[in-house]
Amino acid sequence: MRNRILDISQEGAGLSVKHSNLEIRPASSEETRLPLGDIAVLILAHPAIHITQAVLAGIGGAGGIVLTCDSARLPSAMQIPMVGHHVQGERVAAQAAASIPTRKRVWKQIVRAKIVHQAQVLDDLRGVDMGLLNLVSKVRSGDPDNLEATAARRYWQALFEGAGFRRSREIPDVNRYLNYGYAVLRALVARAICSAGLLPSLGLHHHNKYDPFPLADDLMEPWRPLVDHAAWHMNDQHGPDAPLGPELKSALVAPLLRRYRFESEDRTLFDILSRVAASLAATLMGERKDLLLPNFRSNCAKPVAASGPNQ
Repeated sequence: MRNRILDISQEGAGLSVKHSNLEIRPASSEETRLPLGDIAVLILAHPAIHITQAVLAGIGGAGGIVLTCDSARLPSAMQIPMVGHHVQGERVAAQAAASIPTRKRVWKQIVRAKIVHQAQVLDDLRGVDMGLLNLVSKVRSGDPDNLEATAARRYWQALFEGAGFRRSREIPDVNRYLNYGYAVLRALVARAICSAGLLPSLGLHHHNKYDPFPLADDLMEPWRPLVDHAAWHMNDQHGPDAPLGPELKSALVAPLLRRYRFESEDRTLFDILSRVAASLAATLMGERKDLLLPNFRSNCAKPVAASGPNQ
């Protein structure tokens, strides 16, 4: 499996399946074929895409995710696989029955990892971590002091210093870059969750009745800074109003396609997320105490090589 992120946005196309391959017939170029099992995320962004039911069924059956986009060509809906593990029933039951102390303990780990990674981004781009590392050890089980929010205020203010930035899905500035990158990251995390036999709809911390994938929103938190880093560079080079064309989209998801040092090996983010999701399943089933997360304070969180073009 090559774990491609395929964004169809440049022109209309017909999509169908033949011999377990996705056939893409663009309006003005030659037909392309890709194995269904190679596609991690299919993004349907152009308004003139014609797609068969076999494509949706084939992508889902192979464990991939399908994102559909709105008129602004930003992801607005997500299709996830229904079955992803041979003991899914057992794992979902354990997920639903997980104790509050367990969920709070895991959430503490997630928040700590996120803040450490935010501090690394600030140190890399601004030369100062704004005291974020000092907050990490203060995050308690369940984060009752909401230090995640405290860190976020410092982080966004420093990251986009002087830009009057406010994080919001609705503001059409650099937030567009973040929205796109986060949507793809969320899809990758949801895919890993499904492959581990868990339900993205049963969250640890996020509990919004309008959010169909709260567990994906929980588990993606430590990796959001990967997108933030790329969005900062897009804003620095092109400003906040540049069209979200293929070049910018490729740059925004590039960090999601690299290899990272993890458990003494160079691994893709897809592999890392799958291992993290599997560790979450084991934690919820009482087979381990803590979630497996990269140590963002060491080189294991830094990219070691860029994968080739993957879109």
